[in-house]
Amino acid sequence: MENTILEMQFALDTFYFLMMGALVMWMAAGFSMLEAGMVRSKNTAEILTKNIGLFAIACTTYMVYGYDLMYGGGVLLDGISGAGEKYSNASDFFFQVVFVATAMSIVSGAVAERMKLFSFFAFAVVFTGIIYPMEGAWTWAGEAVFGLYTLGDLGFADFAGSGIVHMAGAAAALAGVIVLGARKGKYNKDGSSNAIPGANMPLATLGTFILWMGWFGFNGGSVLAMASKESANAVAMVFLNTNAAAAGGVIAALLLVKLLWGKADLTMALNGALAGLVAITAGPDTPTALEATLIGAVGGILVVFSISILDKVFKIDDPVGAISVHGVVGLWGLLAVPLTNSGVSFTGQLAGAGTIFVWVFGTSLVLWLVLKAIMGVRISEEEEYEGADIAECGLEAYPEFTK
Repeated sequence: MENTILEMQFALDTFYFLMMGALVMWMAAGFSMLEAGMVRSKNTAEILTKNIGLFAIACTTYMVYGYDLMYGGGVLLDGISGAGEKYSNASDFFFQVVFVATAMSIVSGAVAERMKLFSFFAFAVVFTGIIYPMEGAWTWAGEAVFGLYTLGDLGFADFAGSGIVHMAGAAAALAGVIVLGARKGKYNKDGSSNAIPGANMPLATLGTFILWMGWFGFNGGSVLAMASKESANAVAMVFLNTNAAAAGGVIAALLLVKLLWGKADLTMALNGALAGLVAITAGPDTPTALEATLIGAVGGILVVFSISILDKVFKIDDPVGAISVHGVVGLWGLLAVPLTNSGVSFTGQLAGAGTIFVWVFGTSLVLWLVLKAIMGVRISEEEEYEGADIAECGLEAYPEFTK
């Protein structure tokens, strides 16, 4: 009887892992729709190609070497077969690989409308195969950082990846944007900024709702179990807090832009939802529902100010606000954890954030510069004017409309 119960728990936890991984995989569709809505119509096909391409690359490079570097599953997963103690080893790989793709998807939107497609793919190979797995090994896998110190010993914790996934993706994106430069026409000679509206707000809104739904798998799956009373209740609380934080982010962003600009702003509402989700990801297991709502609300406020400051003050051209949503708010998510979890320290969170940012930003900057020297990273001014769809893909997403 006891053996039968253990087998049932194993089956349930494995199934839960797989279903949560499938939800996270669906976030790829969310990023695709969000980014397609936030770019101009002449760049839609290219951004969609970029998103499906990066997902395939992430799955392949993480299979070849990334998972082994991060968790020791063997090159080409030669050590992955068989059953783990609580769930299938293969289900763990599947759940982890969709997280890698999520981190890479963050980069996609920030460098939109002016980057060479295959230069982006080349970056994706190294990021998903080496850069991300290295910092993942130092954090979730508990390895020492180049043998010098262990983040867990310093009091660092990141439940589902506010820093490990989201801030890491934003750091890579920031390095790319610095190397690329701004889109043509974004900034005037006097330094003022011009708005470049996205082409399809319904698509952007659909993408945000898909991401919101997928986030339940992102955070809920990180409980890593379902087949007991305690773990089932933990999953339910994580779902509850994830939803509450997203709602808090939307409300706070909407109220702030109404106060500042006198009217609602849909793009800020969408980013407010995503900011709330990023903010709660580092610690969705310990807050109360009210605390989760407030953590998300602070994220929604931060993202409004961050997008404006990065654009107008620092001249960082990020078409979808990815660096603010995932980077600035990712840091806030890490720092919010000690507010509700006494086992985590602020110094540990800062050490973890610093380690992640320095590693990912530094290596990404070097890689972007190498790619720029070898194959170039930016399409020509003429191609940018014509649109990346024609320049990089040879087709248009909306041929009847643009003709």
